[in-house]
Amino acid sequence: MQTTFTPEQLKDPATKRSNEVLRTCVHCGFCTATCPTYQVLGDELDSPRGRIYLIKDMLENNRKPDAKTVKHIDRCLSCLACMSTCPSGVHYMHLVDHAREYIEQNYDRRWDDRALRWVLSKILPYPMRFRVALLGAKMAYPFRKWMPDARLRAMLEMAPKTIPPVSRNDDPQVFSAIGPRRKRVALMTGCAQKALNTDINDATIRLLTRHGCDVVVADGQGCCGALTHHMGKSSESHRTAGQNVRAWAREMDGEGLDSIVINTSGCGTTIKDYGHMFHETDLAADAARVSSIAKDISEVMNDLGLTEPTRAEPLRVAYHAACSLQHGQQIKTFPKDLLRAAGFEVVEPKDSHLCCGSAGTYNLMQPEISEQLKARKVSTLEATAPQVISAGNIGCMMQIGSAIGVPVVHTAELLDWATGGPKPKALSGERNVPQTGFRMPDEAGMAGA
Repeated sequence: MQTTFTPEQLKDPATKRSNEVLRTCVHCGFCTATCPTYQVLGDELDSPRGRIYLIKDMLENNRKPDAKTVKHIDRCLSCLACMSTCPSGVHYMHLVDHAREYIEQNYDRRWDDRALRWVLSKILPYPMRFRVALLGAKMAYPFRKWMPDARLRAMLEMAPKTIPPVSRNDDPQVFSAIGPRRKRVALMTGCAQKALNTDINDATIRLLTRHGCDVVVADGQGCCGALTHHMGKSSESHRTAGQNVRAWAREMDGEGLDSIVINTSGCGTTIKDYGHMFHETDLAADAARVSSIAKDISEVMNDLGLTEPTRAEPLRVAYHAACSLQHGQQIKTFPKDLLRAAGFEVVEPKDSHLCCGSAGTYNLMQPEISEQLKARKVSTLEATAPQVISAGNIGCMMQIGSAIGVPVVHTAELLDWATGGPKPKALSGERNVPQTGFRMPDEAGMAGA
């Protein structure tokens, strides 16, 4: 694609990067075949190719974003299926992130839209605030039908029936490896996940320590920055991401880290991009170091290899591939291979490349489109007749779990169970309400060291 940015415009690092991305696009349209919003809406401007034209025109002309451009950019899920499909290697993620930042800085949204985005940015990345908000949503839930805004109704319907107590395992500490130490890793504990389902981190810690890892919960880490980053609120996302870079760099410079383990794939995609996010800042070197050792839990477990499975039942597991894992990180086989190695029968739904509609805050800000995508995903999952659904991202788990009668659990929970951990509560008919902290009698090494 030919571009006409001026030398002055290209002095801006974000514009320079967008120019590089735009020039790789050859207008082929392969991306339209795998774009969820184009599949649902059928509008060329709701495809990656259409959005690329809108972004190019907006950025090249330094023009104030118009309502039409903003509408179609807002409708993008950032599922990145287009990046998996594109034969030219167009790095759409960097382009759309720049467009969102530009819109945030130059577009005057309606007051209610601004208010919603402000609330989400000030609540979701902070677990305790999120817990309080979830309690408020539970109290307001009976009145949801009278909410004039579909987005507010979606926020109320998101609240789980039971909010788990705080897990002290998410506090800064070190969990010692059981047996000889093979790796020293840091665990990204997340933000929203810590409020919605504490079982996931607990299972991840058990799984890693059982396989010879010292697990560090680093002091000072917090939200990865993805939620605010995808709203175009770069100053906020860089602030929280920068805290993580500093926290993990301290551990790397101290006793050292072999990996930074992430069990929420949306966070993983962002953390692996820290090198780009901070490449023009004082944190560039440390951010690049952090990105270089960031790994999804499935990557780490693939390297370690599973101990001989001991307890799992041979259940039929439908594997849901989170977009941020299969497209954002290009991890497609490890979770399925691990589940099979653990003794489960693994099946996949039709059109597994399509998004479930969660996409961070998308199900809250674009509820109508999100509902259509959720219905499609649930239908294809149900068609596999699963006994349990496995996923690697809390947003997907909440989205799918809200509309299906089959238990939805994290892949790490199933692997933990298969190698000696407790049976996931969802499989026992319980809500995901873990006890605060855990000390299994046969795994005393998991007490904070």
